Amino acid sequence: MFNIILFGPPGSGKGTQSQNLISKYGLKHLSTGDLLRNEISRQTPLGLEARHFIDIGQLVPDEVVIGMISSALETNPEANGFLFDGFPRTEAQAEALDKLLELKKTSIAVMLALDVSEEELVKRLLHRGQSSGRSDDTNENIIRSRIVEYENKTKSVADYYARFNKVVHIKGEGSVDEIFETLCHEIDKRKV
Repeated sequence: MFNIILFGPPGSGKGTQSQNLISKYGLKHLSTGDLLRNEISRQTPLGLEARHFIDIGQLVPDEVVIGMISSALETNPEANGFLFDGFPRTEAQAEALDKLLELKKTSIAVMLALDVSEEELVKRLLHRGQSSGRSDDTNENIIRSRIVEYENKTKSVADYYARFNKVVHIKGEGSVDEIFETLCHEIDKRKV
């Protein structure tokens, strides 16, 4: 099983590249937002627990999210691997994910971090905001705040995986195909 974390700030092209990687390598996309919505809609015990926290305005605890990831791993035993999107966001989550994967006799192979300049991110998001209908993509101040929040929150995750020599920084500027080719090159070097 080959597991990847794809990291990148808002507007880095993560969504586009995720879909390309999933198609090429037959990976299962694991988005914590999607997992939460799925568990809640199916009214599973984890979904009901998550709904409780959401209803009282709190973040869903890491243990609940890890439980949902565990459930997703168990229900997809045929997967070639998983592409983690939006998780982990903290060092504690990274440690919990690694422990869970170790129990499942697998691990994170690589964390691919898309690096894009702040000015390019702002330009992309403002452009996306013209057609997406997302209000958070139309205000430059909000966009810049989201970028700062991303940098502050995720630096510790990158530092954590760097200790295990698992972080690769990918230039996220250029054509979609050029970036995809670079991502594939890094994956192919590690794929067994």
